[in-house]
Amino acid sequence: MAAPTAGFHFSPAVLADLRNKGVRIAPVTLHVGYGTFLPITATDIEDHEMAAEYFELSGESAEIINSAPRVVAVGTTATRVIETVADDKGRLKAASGWTSLYVYPGYRFKRVQALLTNFHLPKSSLYLLTCAFGGKERIEAAYGQAIGRGYRFYSYGDCMLIQ
Repeated sequence: MAAPTAGFHFSPAVLADLRNKGVRIAPVTLHVGYGTFLPITATDIEDHEMAAEYFELSGESAEIINSAPRVVAVGTTATRVIETVADDKGRLKAASGWTSLYVYPGYRFKRVQALLTNFHLPKSSLYLLTCAFGGKERIEAAYGQAIGRGYRFYSYGDCMLIQ
């Protein structure tokens, strides 16, 4: 349905530079469906239901993530896969299947410690995930600054690092 656009910010040269600095990159797969982009229309955000999407996480990627002192997810897609697979202690193992994980404020992250993501539409599950990670007030402030400075939004726009 859609490309994982947060990764578009990484050229081959940037990826090579990161690897040369010791950063390990763990690919994850989530087959994003239209449901991810549907606006949330429920009066109470807790009543929204995410459509199930297929994911894959290899044993090698699980090992890389498990051994990382800090996990920076590139995009909400990667975040959902990592959080779906992580156990209560934040450990991952190879897995594939379907996830309907819906992350909104109040969610307790198990493994992701930083998030690089694009600026998403308000009233979307993607926006709520960023609010869950960074705090609603901080994300609203970041969006205000981005608008004021003319940042580009949506899939091919600018991004932010939330720590």
